[in-house]
Amino acid sequence: MITLEDVKNNPEVIELIVGADRHLAALGFTEHSLRHVGIVAERSGQILEELGYPKDRVELARIAGYLHDVGNSINRKNHAQTGALLAYDILKDMGMDVKSKVDIMMAIGNHDEATGTPVSDISAALILADKSEVHRDRVVEKPKSGFDIHDRVNYAVTDAKFSIDAVGRKVTLDLTIDTNICAILDYFRIFMDRTMLSKYAAKHLNLWYELIINNTKLM
Repeated sequence: MITLEDVKNNPEVIELIVGADRHLAALGFTEHSLRHVGIVAERSGQILEELGYPKDRVELARIAGYLHDVGNSINRKNHAQTGALLAYDILKDMGMDVKSKVDIMMAIGNHDEATGTPVSDISAALILADKSEVHRDRVVEKPKSGFDIHDRVNYAVTDAKFSIDAVGRKVTLDLTIDTNICAILDYFRIFMDRTMLSKYAAKHLNLWYELIINNTKLM
């Protein structure tokens, strides 16, 4: 079985992720580096692992998480779909079986809130993991006077905790936002679509999605 470590050590994967981050930095987007995909990979696997899914599904979720943003090396628009195709070809060259490649392709192709929907356990885990990775560390270094609303929202998040309660069937994103930098309403202006997609993803896994901001439960 192809593992996450195999994928991490693939030179083509490394260059695609580095290129995707460089591309988005040029466009002024938040960080999408090896750090980001590493967190999403581990969190995707953690979700399925804590819910008791088989080890092979956990590993596929990790791989999907690591590869989910490679399409940004081509263009931000439709990056989920182009990334799914790139990932399929990479994993094919690495010798992964067809069913596993398709599972990963489906998950990557449906992770973006503009076009995606949770279509499988791996897909749902990837969505929850990706959309929960919000923090000031993702803001590309530049003068604060040059921040757009996306930068301000991410920079305002001083703490972010993601947790799963398998017994209570609940997944929680608990954020601390500095309201001197960004109003809580601005978070919803930017992240409402992501929040709703996360809610649908949780439902697919038979979980309740809970969003807490500054100790106030909002969902």
